[in-house]
Amino acid sequence: MQPIQLFQLASSQAHWLSVRQSVVSGNIANANTPGFVARDVEPFAKVLESFGTPGNAGRMAATHPMHFSDGASGSVRTAQTSPDIGVSPSGNTVSLEQELMNAGEVRRAYELNTGLVKSFHRMMLMTVRK
Repeated sequence: MQPIQLFQLASSQAHWLSVRQSVVSGNIANANTPGFVARDVEPFAKVLESFGTPGNAGRMAATHPMHFSDGASGSVRTAQTSPDIGVSPSGNTVSLEQELMNAGEVRRAYELNTGLVKSFHRMMLMTVRK
């Protein structure tokens, strides 16, 4: 079994988060553009599949029933329109409320990512000190 490179994984997630933030901001910027279709990115789980051995395809092992499933790669896709929001008369499918919630999710995920990297970095520095 190969070790998981935490810094490489965190870097990949940070790149994915920057792509998602760019797509979300593009959706917000085009909220009044007639015919604009809201977009989103593929889940980060596809990036996680690239880690690990080929036999298990890098899937995270759930060793306890209370473990969460994989989180959320970078290719852009058309977002699913909510039946509550629908399509505006101009053909636009952007919901500002949903896009602001997506932006909040990106911010929280980025803060978690940087917090984990900072903690891991401090832990590594403590092991090499005298």
